Amino acid sequence: MTTFAAVVHRRVQDDAGNAYAYAAPSASIVRLDAHGDEVLQWFGAGPRDPDAIFADLRERADVLALRESFAELVAMGLLRPLDQPSPPAADLPPMPFPLATLVLNVTNKCNLSCTYCYEFGEDKLSNGRDGERKLSPLMSPETARTSIDFLFRSSKDRPQVTVTFFGGETLLNLDTIRAAVSHAEEQGGVHRKRVHFALTTNATLLSDEIIEFLIAHRFGVTISIDGDQQEQDRHRRFKSGKGSFDVIEPRVRKLLAENRARRGRPVGARVTLTRGAADVRATYRYLIHDLGFDEVGFAPVTSAARRAFALEGEGYGELLAQFEVLGEEYVQAALRNEQHGFANLNDLVRELHQGVQKAHPCGAGLGLLGVSTEGELGLCHRFVESKSHAVGSVQAGIDETKRTDFLRAAHVDKKTDCKSCFARPLCAGGCYHEAHVRHGDATAANVHACDWIRAWTDLGLRSYARIASANPAFLARFESS
Repeated sequence: MTTFAAVVHRRVQDDAGNAYAYAAPSASIVRLDAHGDEVLQWFGAGPRDPDAIFADLRERADVLALRESFAELVAMGLLRPLDQPSPPAADLPPMPFPLATLVLNVTNKCNLSCTYCYEFGEDKLSNGRDGERKLSPLMSPETARTSIDFLFRSSKDRPQVTVTFFGGETLLNLDTIRAAVSHAEEQGGVHRKRVHFALTTNATLLSDEIIEFLIAHRFGVTISIDGDQQEQDRHRRFKSGKGSFDVIEPRVRKLLAENRARRGRPVGARVTLTRGAADVRATYRYLIHDLGFDEVGFAPVTSAARRAFALEGEGYGELLAQFEVLGEEYVQAALRNEQHGFANLNDLVRELHQGVQKAHPCGAGLGLLGVSTEGELGLCHRFVESKSHAVGSVQAGIDETKRTDFLRAAHVDKKTDCKSCFARPLCAGGCYHEAHVRHGDATAANVHACDWIRAWTDLGLRSYARIASANPAFLARFESS
């Protein structure tokens, strides 16, 4: 007797009641007919003996169709024998893995004093010192050029690379950014690689000159902004306590107008969601329809527990309800074959369509590294100057032993909490920095957010099923990216 069980999966339905199953082991989405849906639900309730099941159903007129559906589900990997050995755990890709993106923290200084910034309080990983020596607050042009050379060496055969500028407030070190861009464009020609640039800014220092520079070099720009004046000024203030909205609003409008007129790359808003934040839909409408952003991404605040602005328990539930409302707008736009600026759902639908199967939650430490003002390499921009997470320097290169050891320890297969979760292929345990802040271990699973991640992934799956059923042509845009 061979007993079969369903693999870890999630069942969702479209508007017409058609069932879809998302199989975690393969990250595949399968539309089920009525027989397949019935059979999967049998085995989803627990291990069963198929011979015994079909013997009991021999009087049903559709028993042959049910048997065929059983065989199809086995072939697709949604059902598997309990005595079948589990497939071997995925290993790391061949190391050393080539870099695709380098994030240059060109300054650790900022002209704002945002209350939720992870560079303050108990969330801070660096004290700005190396022993008795104070670390440089600004990256020098020389270190930036050395970083660019390191990226080209470390990218190996990749045809393109991305240089991202970050801070502090990034535009406080414009001279170094200019030097890095000039050198990267020159080296791109030498190495025959295409170079992309990205930059995150709080927009307080945007000027006509800077706007021209960003558009001319086709930067992908992300503005950190929390919404209208009330929302922006709740947390994003100058050190004097004055809100930043009145300073950034006209500058953002000018950047967006100029960029659209010259067909620049999309400009995105990044909204940090905190306890007591305004309605997500209202914030989205303001940023897209009033200010004119191309897309908006919402990020629940990353912080230690018990901080006044932290999202806990009910906060995540309220956030999901708001995402549901905005997600409905996204689906309706997709059914009209129109692009929608809800970046979170757009990215999730793209990953679902492409069958993304993550062994690690992001590219940190793998295809992406962060660089401190003095050239130290961190897992990402949030770990720069954190000595315990350093993996080398742009001057000396990557410490491949430390990088490989970390990636092995952070692999999703090492996270016991993730083994039975259907969202595992997309989450892989969650952000390393948040795990460090919350649990004191960057390789741990972010178990405090599991319910939220599962609910959000379920929303994405339901949205995907509705689009796939009613307007599958919309999904074709994700097949070449």
